[in-house]
Amino acid sequence: MPDTATLDKSAAKSGAKAQHFDVLVVGAGISGVGAAYHLQDQCPGMSYVVLEALEDFGGTWLMHKYPGIRSDSDLYTFGYRFKPWTGNPIATAEEIRTYMDEVIEENDLKRHIRYQHKILSADWSDADNLWTIHATRTDTNEDLVFTCGFLWMCQGYYRHSEGYTPDWPDMDKFKGDIIHPQTWPENYDYKGKKVVVIGSGATTATIVPAMAPDCEHITVLQRSPTYFVPGRNENEVADMLRLLEIDEEWIHEITRKAVLYNQAELTRRSFEEPEVVKQELIDGVKELLPEGYDVDKHFTPKYRPWRQRVAFVPDGDLFAGIKAGKASMVTDEIERFTEKGILLKSGEELEADIIITATGFNLCALGDIAFSRNGEAIKFNETVTYRGMMFTGMPNMVWVFGYFRASWTLRVDMVGDFVCRLLKKMQQKGAKKVEVALRPEDKDMPILDWIDTENFNPGYIMRNMHLLPKRGDKPEWQHNQDYWTERKEFPDIDLDDAAFVYTKADQISDVA
Repeated sequence: MPDTATLDKSAAKSGAKAQHFDVLVVGAGISGVGAAYHLQDQCPGMSYVVLEALEDFGGTWLMHKYPGIRSDSDLYTFGYRFKPWTGNPIATAEEIRTYMDEVIEENDLKRHIRYQHKILSADWSDADNLWTIHATRTDTNEDLVFTCGFLWMCQGYYRHSEGYTPDWPDMDKFKGDIIHPQTWPENYDYKGKKVVVIGSGATTATIVPAMAPDCEHITVLQRSPTYFVPGRNENEVADMLRLLEIDEEWIHEITRKAVLYNQAELTRRSFEEPEVVKQELIDGVKELLPEGYDVDKHFTPKYRPWRQRVAFVPDGDLFAGIKAGKASMVTDEIERFTEKGILLKSGEELEADIIITATGFNLCALGDIAFSRNGEAIKFNETVTYRGMMFTGMPNMVWVFGYFRASWTLRVDMVGDFVCRLLKKMQQKGAKKVEVALRPEDKDMPILDWIDTENFNPGYIMRNMHLLPKRGDKPEWQHNQDYWTERKEFPDIDLDDAAFVYTKADQISDVA
């Protein structure tokens, strides 16, 4: 990654002239499009631009091309609160992008989005109270410079260009194809092939039923089981309300509240009576499997429910493939790869033509953007987070990081409200800069890792905890992953609290 000085020289040489906006949104995925809507709706007098590195909107739903790609959250809560969802609760990538396209068209957001704009660096100046953004056009290699008063990071939290694949012994000896779902080849032919999918999360639960009808056989190889929730891909509440010809906006709101209530109950019970919930989840899977299937080995996790994400299986399609003999589960560990497939520690060899590594992703907290303040690099992992969205030492910036146990977009909407309130508060105060800082009463507060691993511990977080900011042990200095508490707390955040430090235009900055 080139440093800021190098980028400044490059931009000057190319004659790049800075374009200024009040707010710059990074990313045109589900978060960025939501941010654009809220800015336009709640702060109509402010100028803004959305910069997207890809060729179109959608983020994950554009980038990922693997078979059967679909949501693992229901669209009544994954959809925006302001735009009714009218389809099945679990939707395909194409359906989600159609929904997002309608949001863009209905609200005239397209003119604010610039595609194929990859951001390289972002430097905050205390003297000017501005962010300077260096970017490049990926289609023309043109150097671009933007300045903005406020930066809204909506780029997600993992690296789209490559997934996480462990370095197993002798991978180079395998004669077939090894594919990570994030980099699925276009028009890839797997018909009649023997396939092994390594991993047991939501991606596996999507790929296996999509590929099984066309493969000779598909085997799921997992080191340990995960929790699944099978259910019909429909919402009875929504269907009944439509039968009664209720307005779609009402249906969306009522159904959303019903889903969230049920999710809250499951989350509460997973902490208060984990063994009961565990047995309920396992029994739900057992009903869909062949008589005598070894559920204890293949579908009984070692951890309590909701310590990692629970994968929803619409219409039980994953289990239908197992029952039909087209798919199978193997719970074991990899000894090494062979020419013909994978040798397991048990001594069994799984033969395959194709091996799919559905083994997670690499965390990329700030989108591979080089952040600095007054030309000095910002060490993101040394900052302390304010509610998982603002960070000490990073002025005029908010980051969207959603929920693990509830739909990501729920937080997109809440952060949208917060940012717009904050921007209006800055105008009211005549402030050009706001940053969060620990207060005197926080002086002796324990500084901890980003998340309590007893609360939630998926592999991608555990592997990359060192890249993430720190948290405190007070509610305002952490992202507690509790939507049902935050939905009440966010509207009441006191923007005059001492945690928010404002600087007016006529005040002398620390470095000026």
